[in-house]
Amino acid sequence: MIEAAVRYAEERHWEVAAGSWLIEDDGPLRCSCGDPGCPAPGAHPTTRDWARKASAGPGVVRRWWTDNPLASVLLPTGRAFDAIDVPEIAGCLALARMERMGLQLGPVLAVPGGGAGTAGRGRRLVFLVLPGSLPKLPELLRRLGWGPGRLDLMGHGEGDWIVAPPTRVGTFGFAQWAREPTTLNRWLPEATELINPIAYACGREAPLSSPVS
Repeated sequence: MIEAAVRYAEERHWEVAAGSWLIEDDGPLRCSCGDPGCPAPGAHPTTRDWARKASAGPGVVRRWWTDNPLASVLLPTGRAFDAIDVPEIAGCLALARMERMGLQLGPVLAVPGGGAGTAGRGRRLVFLVLPGSLPKLPELLRRLGWGPGRLDLMGHGEGDWIVAPPTRVGTFGFAQWAREPTTLNRWLPEATELINPIAYACGREAPLSSPVS
C-alpha cells in the first residue's frame, strides 16, 4: 500500500487520501468504520474533511501509511482527473474499440462492485479523463441520443473519489489497473473523445434501454 500511494504522489503528482481499512481477526472480515452494513468495506474516506486533507506530497503520504499501513488508497476526482465509470463488460468492449480507433487513452481502472457508488453493481471499468468532464456528461449523452438514466454510466468529479490499486474492497476483490499509469498515458483525454465508444458499448449491454427520440 505504501509503495503504491507514494508512487501515485511522486510519479503522477496525484493527490492521495488514506481511507478506511479491513479488520481481519477471529470474526468475519469487517470495515474499520464499524458499520456492519458498510457498502464499501475498507475502501472509503474516514472523515468529512478527507478531500481537504488529501496530499500529493510524497513525504506526507509516506508518513500516513507508515502510521497505518492497512489504510486503503483513495484518489480524489475533480482535481488531476475526472472518471467515467461503466460496467466491466461494456468497458472492455469500449476499450477494445478505442484501441482499434487509435484513440489516446489515459489509465483505466478495474474495480470490484463495492467502490464509490458501485456497491452491488458488479465489477466496473473506470476511465480517467481530464478534470471538468463531469458537468458535460449529460449533454454529451443527450447529443448521442441517450436520456438521463438510460445507461449504466457514472461520472466521478469534484467531491468524489476512486479506489486505487492495490486496495481490497471487502470480499468484493481488489482494485487493479486495466491500463497502468505510464509515461505514455500521462496526458489524459477529454471526455468528448471517449464518450461515443463508451456510450455505444453501454448501450449494447443495456438491451432494455433505448435512445431518446
